[in-house]
Amino acid sequence: MDLTWLSPIFLLLAVVGCLYGLVSAWLGGRFAAKSAPRLPEGAARPSVTILKPLCGLEPNLYQNLETFCRQVYAGPVQIVFGVQNATDPAVGVVERLRSAHPQLAIDLVIDARQHGSNRKVSNLINMSERIAHAVIVLADSDMVVAPDYLERLVAELSQPGVTGVTCLYHGVPANRGVYAHLSALAIDVQFLPNVLMGTGLGLAKPCFGSTIAFTAESLARIGGFQRIRNDLADDYELGEALRGLGGRVAIPNFSIGHTCVDTEISGLWRHELRWNRTIRNVDPAGYAGSVVTHAFPLALIGALLPGAGSGALAVAALALACRILLCIRLERAFGLQPHPYWLLPIRDILSFMNFSWGFVSGAVTWKGHDYRVVADGTLIPEAQLSKDAEAPTA
Repeated sequence: MDLTWLSPIFLLLAVVGCLYGLVSAWLGGRFAAKSAPRLPEGAARPSVTILKPLCGLEPNLYQNLETFCRQVYAGPVQIVFGVQNATDPAVGVVERLRSAHPQLAIDLVIDARQHGSNRKVSNLINMSERIAHAVIVLADSDMVVAPDYLERLVAELSQPGVTGVTCLYHGVPANRGVYAHLSALAIDVQFLPNVLMGTGLGLAKPCFGSTIAFTAESLARIGGFQRIRNDLADDYELGEALRGLGGRVAIPNFSIGHTCVDTEISGLWRHELRWNRTIRNVDPAGYAGSVVTHAFPLALIGALLPGAGSGALAVAALALACRILLCIRLERAFGLQPHPYWLLPIRDILSFMNFSWGFVSGAVTWKGHDYRVVADGTLIPEAQLSKDAEAPTA
């Protein structure tokens, strides 16, 4: 079988990927440089409730959560933490925060009620009974924020036509290990460029679990968190619901930190596979089209196929150079710590393998629980599927 026609196709895709990376780098600089809204000096700030669903003792959990306790914000702030088990070690972390910050209104909800297949959303439903303020900020437990985070979020939410605010995020390695750095690189050179391209060209309307800010009134109007209790992409669906109120979900011009805690390849692979399958379910066509973002692996495949010309390796070298340039540009635009660039070829090959495997099945592992993702993005626990399969038929 003559396969010589395949090599030029892979090399062409790689060249397109190089252009994609360069445009993403330009869009990143433009995005970070855009003007940000500010609240009037001396004006009263709306009261804020921060929701932090917790599950287990994640590395750096205390340090991550404490950044939310150190906000420089002139309005009343309440922080509601939630767990589903009284023996969860995260409870001890919350008690430490209460002792370290006695001036803060910190609530802890311990409630095992399960309202759907998405355990995080069930936690949020239980926590929502404690919401005391007008503005709600929902943020994952592994996020790290600056002291002006709330001030900037509320300023963005106060703009006309804005019904929600979400935030870009970058990777922050929690240790010096290679897997934590590979995880951070996946966010900074894969996730960030894709978001910048999608939003810059008006092709995507994302909403991220890193941060979702909205009003208590808006939450009531969309039917509360019950609306997303069975969704894998709960953050995306919440953003869709907020846009359904007739406004838009704004993205401020800064990035917050996502703590990368991986210490082994298996954990890194599983959570990246969950991300990929989430994206595939939300936007199948966009996910398939993002193959061009894997320029370096595509060029390597093109170089190894029969009929590869003498310039095939030059295309691979160009692809790698563009990746390094993209990484440096985004580091400077968002004030990120420099990455070990020698990891980029490994990172790109691993990303392409995970991206490809994302087409194979809908199985995901989340917080130690196994699920199957069906076509509409709904989560079904594997245990439930097993029971259904074992149940006798009439």
